[in-house]
Amino acid sequence: MKATTIGIDLAKNVFQIHGVNEFGKPVIKKQLKRDQMAAFFANTPPALIGMEACASAHHWARKLQSFGHTVRLMAPQFVKPYVKSNKNDANDAEAICEAVARPNMRFVPIKDVEQQAVLSLHRVRQGFVAARTAQANQIRGLLGEFGLVIPQGIAHIARRVPELIEDASNELPGSFRLLIERLMEHLKGLHRQVLDLEALIEAWHRKSEASRKLEAIPGIGPITASALVASIGDANNFADGRQLAAWLGLVPRQHSSGGKQTLLGISKRGDSYLRTLLIHGARACIQAFSRKGNSSGWLHELLQRRNHNVAAVALANKNARIVWALLAQKRQYVAGYSRPVTMA
Repeated sequence: MKATTIGIDLAKNVFQIHGVNEFGKPVIKKQLKRDQMAAFFANTPPALIGMEACASAHHWARKLQSFGHTVRLMAPQFVKPYVKSNKNDANDAEAICEAVARPNMRFVPIKDVEQQAVLSLHRVRQGFVAARTAQANQIRGLLGEFGLVIPQGIAHIARRVPELIEDASNELPGSFRLLIERLMEHLKGLHRQVLDLEALIEAWHRKSEASRKLEAIPGIGPITASALVASIGDANNFADGRQLAAWLGLVPRQHSSGGKQTLLGISKRGDSYLRTLLIHGARACIQAFSRKGNSSGWLHELLQRRNHNVAAVALANKNARIVWALLAQKRQYVAGYSRPVTMA
């Protein structure tokens, strides 16, 4: 009897397969090596296949779809409640098989190769930015041991460190000056890598109509716009802007019981990188708004009631909803837009 629903526990070399028929009875329990996967599923009748959204999941999803299967990816935290016993590959595959058949399960959109390539640029850039920050902090810390304090910021280091190295009046030994010069060269190399990757991201952004459309939203630039377009894919996978904001973790956590509604801080679920970009962009908007001294509008009223951190999250949430509207409804951004009132 053929399997109608299959769960796959992905791994580097050995994959665990669990399949059930239309009555829920197990008909497949086996392990496959990586080089056996394609041949096995090419000769398997079309089925609903579930996998956790982890390393190589999008590759295998595209591959299995080409064989005629219906593939669904799920976040690992949504699969965990279906694990019935101790954690092992067989139990994980069975849990995935059961979870993918649930009618209310939330699925992760499958990314194409172009989306994955752009997100790889973002991921590598993020790594270089972190390494650049760590290197700058190390230089600042080493100089601090000799009583030389440099303000935070890459620009301050680039300007002040060469002056300190050339200053013969301080007590820095020659070997230490050479060490700082070596670290500065490393810092410059990391900075060049960041700039080169940003140039590649901006080149993709200029070619993408959807990404250019999002750039019109205050607080969203080429980096954020390209990351959003590549991560979201088809915005119609989300029912509305509220669901997209929840997917990004920009909505309050809820802890309610006995009819008492309790809202906490934001849930911080979903992609932390996208959430960080949106919040940083919102902070920049608030700073620009404050410098201009505007005394009207939604943001002004919000800042009168809440501190800047809360306002930044609220603005990021609003921008996420605008992003959904522009992508899902094929619209252009209009500043000051308000929804038309319909007469009953």
